[in-house]
Amino acid sequence: MSIKPPISLLVSAAFVSWAGAAPALAQDNVLYVAAYGGSYEQLMREQVFPDFEKEHGVRIEYTAGNSTDTLARLVATQSSPQIDVAIMDDGPAYQAIALGLCSDIEPAPVYDELYDMAKISGDQAVGLGAVATGLMYNTQYFEEQGWDAPTSWADLKDPKYAGKLVVPPLSNTYGLHALVMAAELGGGDERNIDPGFEAFVNEIDPNVLAYEASPGQMTALFQSNQAVLGVWGSARINSLANTGFPVKMVYPKEGAVSLGIVGCPIAGRDNPLAQELLQYLLSPEVQERVARGYGYGPVNKNASLTEEEAEGIPYGPAQVGELRVIDWDYVNPIREEWNTRWTREVEG
Repeated sequence: MSIKPPISLLVSAAFVSWAGAAPALAQDNVLYVAAYGGSYEQLMREQVFPDFEKEHGVRIEYTAGNSTDTLARLVATQSSPQIDVAIMDDGPAYQAIALGLCSDIEPAPVYDELYDMAKISGDQAVGLGAVATGLMYNTQYFEEQGWDAPTSWADLKDPKYAGKLVVPPLSNTYGLHALVMAAELGGGDERNIDPGFEAFVNEIDPNVLAYEASPGQMTALFQSNQAVLGVWGSARINSLANTGFPVKMVYPKEGAVSLGIVGCPIAGRDNPLAQELLQYLLSPEVQERVARGYGYGPVNKNASLTEEEAEGIPYGPAQVGELRVIDWDYVNPIREEWNTRWTREVEG
């Protein structure tokens, strides 16, 4: 398993890659945004940003990368920020807040329309979408075996899944969610993680085919029927299901876990369009567009999806409103310690 390197190494790498290539300071007609690449970038460029650019007479410059890359870039350029708005997973976003990289979000009516899970203490960032971490299973294989659909995080321990279970490693947010929920089943939580490690070492690991972080490899393991049960996020599961492969998302009875998509205006930039963009991304219309196009659950209570559109993604108060939220303020400072322990005890 590859462990996420310390932030200092990430910063060094990001600084080298950005040195001499940083964009000029934002002007009134340019807004610099850092967010995910791939199909998310394509959706934003084609279906989300054009209306905003036209309305505000602005050109959006997009820097694509995963959340760790974005955080490292922000740290490397903190003395002379180059980004106006950053969009990251909730874990790295909380690190950005703690490092003083985000600035205050200005009040606006749209923030009163959000689920509580999208409201971040301190008002320096805001949730833009929800991914639910739960269970993914091959419906065709289960039917052929005469197995009932999984219903609980405890199903990861069932010996009938020996060699058929795939879980992301702890360095991946989905894997961290699985560890915390295993701890909860044993009477713990993120502040008492020992029961989670004990469950993985003694009961879950014997079932695990692979601890896999790559979405491509996860998909391949399912498509080859090597894996039939896994821990994954709703957006990823939705994308695989949309290819016609027989998989389904399960919200475990103990609760699915929120992986929040978080946006923050960057400190030291003070571009008023950064505030406008965040409000635009939270409007019901854009929330619906991103849900349909990418599978992120809307965090605006006024966003409306049909039953078919909402299939497989967190939607409505019964799902988004009840997602388990990780205490990142507690977890982030000790996450590397957990990673080291995971490597030694679980995958060692």
